[in-house]
Amino acid sequence: MPSPTDWIAIDVPELDALPMAVTPRSQNLAARQRFPLHAHRWHQLVYATAGTLVVTVAGAWYVITPEQAIWVPAGVPHTTGTLQGAEFRNLYVADMPGVTMPSRCTVFAVTALLRALIVELEAVSHREEDSRYIDQLNALALAQLARLPAQDFYLPWPHSARLTTICLALYADPADARGLALWGRELGASGRTLARHFEKEVGLSFRAWRYRLRLFLAIEWLCAGRSITDIALSLGYASTAAFTYMFRQEMGAAPTVWRERKAGGLPSSPVLG
Repeated sequence: MPSPTDWIAIDVPELDALPMAVTPRSQNLAARQRFPLHAHRWHQLVYATAGTLVVTVAGAWYVITPEQAIWVPAGVPHTTGTLQGAEFRNLYVADMPGVTMPSRCTVFAVTALLRALIVELEAVSHREEDSRYIDQLNALALAQLARLPAQDFYLPWPHSARLTTICLALYADPADARGLALWGRELGASGRTLARHFEKEVGLSFRAWRYRLRLFLAIEWLCAGRSITDIALSLGYASTAAFTYMFRQEMGAAPTVWRERKAGGLPSSPVLG
């Protein structure tokens, strides 16, 4: 996760109460803009119709493509930003009985129907419309939310200063191939100690975490239009073939195919579990 000084802070919208049980909110975010840490009295489905969002919750980093959304329950502190720019389109959902959604932050694959509902809810908020039609949209949106397939796709982030130093360095230069033994010499700890703390804080081995970081950055850079060769070399892969193999294993398609599907509005969600 970039350090706070890398982000451009933007104001969290002031809203005392929701005008409807399901309230859309849209805003176009420029590169590196981010809402600072905040929480709502209502639930939120964080989504972008274009671009990639970075959502942080309790030390976890979620990279959300337009095929995904993250459910943030009421009262959970979080940040939302974008590294390359995004069309931020989300739903505020009242904390009321009958909302059968998880009590923890969860990433979901977004169906074509839900995407269309989000777009329509945002559109009707700017025009005169029959209240019965809006109620029907709200009910259908809530029904769709409850049917979304969940995905275990996020990047956990450590809390300690030493491990944060390592992760920030790898974020800035994912091609850095240093192992924990070399990092330990620089940070004054043994490789074994760093490995033990890494698994305890992050829940993944250092190698697995770096692998996942590279995948997250690959998604971000593909969405930004960078070439496959440039991405492969920047991530530290010896060849485009090696990078393509990794990406196909995790995303179910080669990078070029994945990007074409995304551009055409077809599903391109991860299979990482």
